[in-house]
Amino acid sequence: MSLENRYWVAIAGAGPAGLYAAQHLAENGVQVVLFNRDIRPGGLAEYGIYPDKLRLKNGLRAQFQQILSLPEVHYYGNVRIGREGDFTLDDLRQLGFQAILVAVGAQGTKWLGLPGETLEGVYHAKDIVYHYNKLPPYSQRTYKIGKKVAIVGGGNVMVDVAHYLIDVCRVDEVVAIVRRGPKEVKFDRRELEMVAANLDWDAFEAELERVAPVMRALGQDPETSRELVRNAITKAGPKRSPTRLWIRFLASPRRILDNGQGAVGGIELEDNTLVLQNGEVVAKGLGHTWVMPVDTVIFAIGDRVDETLGLPVHRYEYDKNPHPRFPIEGESYEAYDSERNEPIKGVFVAGWSRKASSGLVGTARKDGVNAARAILSYLATLSPLSESLLPHIEQAIHMLSHPVVTKEHLERLYQAEAERARALGLDDYRFATNEEMLEAMGLLGVAH
Repeated sequence: MSLENRYWVAIAGAGPAGLYAAQHLAENGVQVVLFNRDIRPGGLAEYGIYPDKLRLKNGLRAQFQQILSLPEVHYYGNVRIGREGDFTLDDLRQLGFQAILVAVGAQGTKWLGLPGETLEGVYHAKDIVYHYNKLPPYSQRTYKIGKKVAIVGGGNVMVDVAHYLIDVCRVDEVVAIVRRGPKEVKFDRRELEMVAANLDWDAFEAELERVAPVMRALGQDPETSRELVRNAITKAGPKRSPTRLWIRFLASPRRILDNGQGAVGGIELEDNTLVLQNGEVVAKGLGHTWVMPVDTVIFAIGDRVDETLGLPVHRYEYDKNPHPRFPIEGESYEAYDSERNEPIKGVFVAGWSRKASSGLVGTARKDGVNAARAILSYLATLSPLSESLLPHIEQAIHMLSHPVVTKEHLERLYQAEAERARALGLDDYRFATNEEMLEAMGLLGVAH
C-alpha cells in the first residue's frame, strides 16, 4: 500500500498512551500524526516520574525514540489542540484525518472548593511535580514552601512530593493528611521506601493504634499496614535530611486558615470514621474539627481533564460511549456527547483522558494499545485515502506564528543535552525553559 493509500489518524498528546497507540497503529500500516502540547514527548513519563529514577526514565525515553523513528509516525511538538489552541478537533477533521485519538492526559487539577484555597502557600501536587521535573512554564515559577507542610492525599504522588520536600527543600516537617485509613492508602511499599528513612515510626505506631478500632470494625487487620511500613523502613536508604514525616489518618480538610498576611497559617480538619457503602469503604465525617498549624498546603487528590479541548465533560472525565460499537475488553474508547445522546464519530480517548489519574505508565501503555485496536476496527469500516495528508498538514503548520518541533529537531535537542551533561559531568541534563530548548534546536525566533 502506498503512502497515499493509507488510513490517517491524528493523536493529540504524546505521553505514554498516545505514543504506544501510535506504535500499534503504525505497525498495522496506519499513518499517524502526533500533535503534542510540549516540545518534548513523553508526558508524565518524562515530567511525572521523580528525577532520580533515571534508569526508568532513560528506558522509557529509548522506547519513545524508537516509536518516533517509525516512518509511519509523524511528530509536531509545541502544538496545542483545543478550542483555545492552535487547532481544534474540527480543524483536524477538515485536514482529512479519518480518526482522532485524544490522549492529552488530565491537564486540569481537582480542588475541593474549600475556603482559603487561594491563599499564598496553597498548591496542587501536579504543579510541584512539573516544577521539579523542569516542565515549562512550571519550571520557571516560584513556589514558596514553608517549614511545616501538609500534603492532602494518600497516593504515590503524595510520596513523590514528600520526597522532594525532604530531599530538596529540607523542610522541618511533612504531614500527609489521609481521608480514610491505612488500608485504603494508594502508595505501595517500593514508593514508600524513598521517604521511609524520615518517617517517624513512633508517631506512625501511635496513629495506627488510634485508628485500629475503626479498622477492626470493618474486618481490617492493622498488622498488615504495620508490616508494610516496617518493611519499607527496613529497605530504605540513609536519612538525607532532618525532615520529620508523619501521617494523619481519618481526617478531611474543611478550610485553610489565613495567617493574617494572605498566606497559609493552618488547616482545619474534621475527624472521620469509616463505613461500608455499596461494598466500598468510605469516610464519614464525625463533626469534630480542629486546627493543625502549617504554612504550606499541597493537594495531591487527583486530576481532571482539560475542558477546553472540545469534548463533553462530566465528573472530571470526557464522556465515553456507554454502548460502544468497538469495545475492547469490555471497555469503551469512543468519545460521546451525553447531551445529544450520540457518539462523536471518529473520535476516541485513551489514558488519563479516558480515565483521569488511573494507573502509571504500564496502565497507560495498555490503554493506548487498546484504543488503537478500537480505532483499527473503526477504520476497517472506511476506505483508505487516495492521497497523502502531509502537504495539507505542513501547510497548516506553516500558518502558525510560533516554532513547531519535528522529529529531526528532537534529535538536535537530545544531542545538545547529552553534550551539556558530559561537559558538566552529570548523569542527566534537561533544559528547563522552552527558549533554551528552541535555541538548542535552532528554532528560537523562528516563526512559520
